Amino acid sequence: MAIKHKWIVGNLIGAAVFVGLLAAAASFGLSAITHHGKSVSAPDFTNMTLSQAQEAAQQAGVNVKVTDSVFVKRLQGGVVYRQQPKPGATVKPGRSIFLTVNSIVPRKVVFPNLYGYSLTEARAELRNRGLNTGRLNYVKDIATNNVLSVSCDGITVEAGDLVVSGSTIDLTVGVNKDDNQTLVPNLTGKKYIQAVDLLHDRGLNMGKVRFDDDVRSYADSVNAVVWKQSDAPGTSKSLGSEVGLRLTLDTSKLQEN
Repeated sequence: MAIKHKWIVGNLIGAAVFVGLLAAAASFGLSAITHHGKSVSAPDFTNMTLSQAQEAAQQAGVNVKVTDSVFVKRLQGGVVYRQQPKPGATVKPGRSIFLTVNSIVPRKVVFPNLYGYSLTEARAELRNRGLNTGRLNYVKDIATNNVLSVSCDGITVEAGDLVVSGSTIDLTVGVNKDDNQTLVPNLTGKKYIQAVDLLHDRGLNMGKVRFDDDVRSYADSVNAVVWKQSDAPGTSKSLGSEVGLRLTLDTSKLQEN
């Protein structure tokens, strides 16, 4: 009886050890697959050709996928115009970065219905259609940041209209008098497109933009970064206000702030 008891106990201990080892192996394998606890910074692929973006992605340990295209006249055809997640975002190794490239020929998209959308929703919808958010024009309304009308080059755009992909769309949005203040973001080191996005996140507009003498072409302007802004980060301003920028290719100037 004692021998049988020892045999049962031994088997139970062995089974427990096996289950423990199996669980540890599964946990280790899952961590290896999901890169648990590891992260990388998403590279900036803007203005790169697809082959350059793929090479940079491989070096950074991420993947790239082209999911959309726009048409920007002054930008070289086939280069990356925008990416998601944005440059500098923290992502897991192996994560796919989705790219919007500049088309060689223009294409048209059906304009969505944005009336009554929140500013955040409207910007996301425009981005999904390959369109850019332009100026934010605020008018008095019962609700803040609800879209009231849209226009392109001064002409009102209606849902269902065909517009050229990559067009800039101005939004007229409401603002309640008791909810009309916002804070200026820190734009230092950001490229122009990133700076515009950050300003729009806060309900602000791009003001006067000045480029240093080292910026000689449109491609240079795409790669230039902000080293001065007209209003300090954290400054309180009214919604729809402008923030001016100074951009350069000389990143050493970032240390001057």
